[in-house]
Amino acid sequence: MASIVERRTIRKYKKDDIPAEKLEALLFQASRAATMGNMQLYSVVVTRSDEMKEKLSPLHFGQPMVKNAPVVLTFCADFNRFTKWCEQRNADAGYDNFLSFLNAASDTLLYVQAFCTLAEEAGLGTCYLGTTLYNPQGIIDLLKLPKLTFPIATIALGYPDEQPEQPDRLPHLAYLHEETYRDYTPNQLDIIYYFKEQLEENLNFVKINNKENLAQVFTDCRYTRKDNEAMSAGLIEALKGQGFL
Repeated sequence: MASIVERRTIRKYKKDDIPAEKLEALLFQASRAATMGNMQLYSVVVTRSDEMKEKLSPLHFGQPMVKNAPVVLTFCADFNRFTKWCEQRNADAGYDNFLSFLNAASDTLLYVQAFCTLAEEAGLGTCYLGTTLYNPQGIIDLLKLPKLTFPIATIALGYPDEQPEQPDRLPHLAYLHEETYRDYTPNQLDIIYYFKEQLEENLNFVKINNKENLAQVFTDCRYTRKDNEAMSAGLIEALKGQGFL
């Protein structure tokens, strides 16, 4: 059984399929995760066909894991099911708002993390695709998501065909606050990010991108203001279309 401290992102998978009963068992076990008001405000769309993976791929910027993994899971915040149940029982459902979206999104991410931990303990490899919220409308259309549902996270899943190095993590000084939040001094920031900045691969990123430091690689190349603002606008439009705004 793998420990979470040993986990790593897997991007290359064996061709072995994942039996439906194994996947369903893991998804069911993950449903024991904490949930808002015991409402379980999530759904998951399972993609196995090459045809659907081909259509999903450009929505995730062509990341090869989408096509190469035997299974791709799209986890969705879902207030559709609960709302329809309320309406069927003559109960006034007031969940077409931003707070309800946040509640459902939180539920979904708790479920995703529980599932990934269980899947990795069962010998599977996972890759979290952070691109899901970049192209929500395309995913909504492709997966035929109804109102009051929204794609939150995508997981590529399969049996590992690699054993990559673990990526670095910040020291606990970076995120641990006692009693109240204490803001960071310049010296603390230097200490927190020192190891990350000195990694050979990151030094190389700085060099090949012709930047002064690693922070500029993030702001100027990887996650730019222009892209963030454009994708934020698309996200807001998609939320309106799905009935959460």
